[in-house]
Amino acid sequence: MRRGIDIDELLDTVEAGKKVNREQALALVNCEAKGHLSAVAQGLSLVGHGANVSFSKKVFIPLTQLCADVCHYCAFAHAPRRDEAAYLSREAVLDIARRGQEQGCKEALFTLGDRPERRYAAARNALADLGHASTLSYLEEIAGLVLKETGLLPHLNPGLTDEAWSRRLRSVSASQGLMLETTSHRLSQRGGPHFGSMDKAPAARLAAIEAAGRAGAPFTSGILIGIGETREERVDALLAIRDLHDCYGHIQEIIIQNFRAKPGTRMENAPEPTLEEQVWTIAVARILFGPTMNIQSPPNLRPESLGELIHAGINDWGGVSPVTPDHVNPEAPWPHLVALGQATEQAGRSLVERVAIYPDFALEPERWLSPQLQTPVLRMIDTSGFAREDGWAPGGLEPLPTPATTLLRSSKTNASRAINRIIRKVMDGSPPDEAEIVTMFEARGADFSTLCRAADHLRKLRVGDRVSYVVNRNINYTNICTYGCKFCAFSKGRHNIGHRDKPYDLALEEIAKRVEEASERGATEVCLQGGIRPGYTGDTYLAIVGAVKSASPHIHVHAFSPLEIWHGAETLGLSLRDYLVRQKAMGLASLPGTAAEILDDEVRAVLCPDKISTAEWFEVMEAAHSVGLKSTATIMFGHVDAYRHWARHLLRVRDLQARTGGFTEFVPLPFVHMEAPIYLKGRSRKGPTFREALLMHSVARLTLDPGITNIQASWVKMGPQGAALCLEAGANDLGGVLMNESITRAAGAEHGQELSADDLCSLISGAGREPYQRGTDYQETVYRGASSRRDGMVSEATHGKPPS
Repeated sequence: MRRGIDIDELLDTVEAGKKVNREQALALVNCEAKGHLSAVAQGLSLVGHGANVSFSKKVFIPLTQLCADVCHYCAFAHAPRRDEAAYLSREAVLDIARRGQEQGCKEALFTLGDRPERRYAAARNALADLGHASTLSYLEEIAGLVLKETGLLPHLNPGLTDEAWSRRLRSVSASQGLMLETTSHRLSQRGGPHFGSMDKAPAARLAAIEAAGRAGAPFTSGILIGIGETREERVDALLAIRDLHDCYGHIQEIIIQNFRAKPGTRMENAPEPTLEEQVWTIAVARILFGPTMNIQSPPNLRPESLGELIHAGINDWGGVSPVTPDHVNPEAPWPHLVALGQATEQAGRSLVERVAIYPDFALEPERWLSPQLQTPVLRMIDTSGFAREDGWAPGGLEPLPTPATTLLRSSKTNASRAINRIIRKVMDGSPPDEAEIVTMFEARGADFSTLCRAADHLRKLRVGDRVSYVVNRNINYTNICTYGCKFCAFSKGRHNIGHRDKPYDLALEEIAKRVEEASERGATEVCLQGGIRPGYTGDTYLAIVGAVKSASPHIHVHAFSPLEIWHGAETLGLSLRDYLVRQKAMGLASLPGTAAEILDDEVRAVLCPDKISTAEWFEVMEAAHSVGLKSTATIMFGHVDAYRHWARHLLRVRDLQARTGGFTEFVPLPFVHMEAPIYLKGRSRKGPTFREALLMHSVARLTLDPGITNIQASWVKMGPQGAALCLEAGANDLGGVLMNESITRAAGAEHGQELSADDLCSLISGAGREPYQRGTDYQETVYRGASSRRDGMVSEATHGKPPS
């Protein structure tokens, strides 16, 4: 207790979300690190970051080890040496960066002495030979070179900079950093560790951190503990950083770094801080900065106590390199990533890789990144802003990632309390809310495998062990479109930039011919969709249905997205209901739930601004259900969206299903990026990760239950083997054989235009499940047309009966 403040009451107010002032913070100076203090800090960390503890896979590039300062604990900086270049050459830097690239690193950490040209003629001469007048100028060039040649994201520790230099360096880096270390002027006096080091003056360092804030640079700072400062001085240093963050919002992480005594320095015999001191400081930092700040402590400087550091409130390990040593602490080797993951898991957390810029900043690229960095960062991150876990992308031919596949089948039971609580809630019949759905999408490690198992268990309860498919044909009657959807590589309208196919518009006779061919090959359904071609009216769509029914009276017509229905009704001046009644009378039997993309107008404003709105999409579907037309529901995800958008999409589909019961299935469609205009222009991610794609099937199963019991996996997007794995994550349907699928192919997918029914049956059987052929309405197919087997297509329900 200090100054009449009750510590337990203070910590209770912290847990309630209230900010701690200096007087309250100083009351913590005499607290024990363990106990209530650490428990509150750990709780705050879990609120802000869940079970995740992040790290960045990096290379450490010591651009120069010359420095104008002479810190008494530093073994990194040294005077010029005859046998050593003052600066790494361009070739040497690229060699380090390329070795990191080969090892899967995503960050290039540049650390260097502070403007040594002020102290050493050797530095000035070396810079002149390199064509530069200053260290910062050479750093600017070389960081840009690494970014261009290797794609690694530079993080720069340039020393003191003003706003102008921070802005210049922002154009070649994802983030910057400068350790405040301390605000104690006492430590800069004679006998102190910073004596003789002008750049360690607290006012100068705070000015540099503030300059970075004005420049809008994502910034790392922190304090160095154990160099002679008091606990009160640590509190003041942390509060000084917090004040700047409150002004500019640019501090992405706080490092609590423990001093390590190094041979050959003036402080080689100085005592190192105890674990107790480090734990106390981490806990206080967490309490001062709250749940969302990233708090880091380097794992190589306290390798025997990683669990204690996590339980004190950290959520990040910093950069770890498989290629280069820690040049600042050469006596402390980086932990092996496998060992770091195991230690993190033993502490009840999941190790997750990030990039140089932290997730919250990466997800606001226009605010925090220069235009030169926005595309490289977008292409490295997943939906949460962490690093993509693997090289897999929807529609591609990359092998399925082993870690996600292994985790899917893991028997781990140490899921977080939050995930276990949500699963119990769902199994008890209470639907999850938006925040809980977001939590499910964030699942990694044991949380991921537990969620997938729960979804698979629920699937078994609802629909048994049978897996369905439909024999169908896709007929995309035109690829000419007046709309400008930025994800669409199929349309040859005003936003087309020229990809696989030329513009076409099928005549009614050609549509009828394709229907006849499909019927002869055993199809029970034709799915018809196309662009909104100039001149198309509601009568056009009525005529298309008429042509289909004339060619094959018994075939199921599954046609027209809500956009086409909206357009058709509008051009004829009819209400949606009246137009749908006409379509039904002509032979339309159900609607595909496409044109949904993400049913949230925040995303649609970026992705498809001139398309129907979220409310209009649901208006069409509700009208269709009201006249007896069933439909599917889809989600196209993994581009410019976030987990909250996925959650809202699922909740809105669930709400309409509760009113109408008209959705037959839910179909996750991972974004295929290869030829998508928005990706080619560098403005989107490259689709969901494999983990996220599997989770969409699991979370959809858990969220939409019991209203929608059929969850479909798209073999075109996921690949056949990926779709088979979805059957272990909550899916129970593989969709159709899709003769002549062309929309996903136009986007760059490589999984072909067709799988035979025999192929699908083999895929299902290979997954240990029993296949059966269904109709569009999920009833057992009774084929009334041609023979049961044509060209490898199966039409009869030769593989058993559907589940009861």
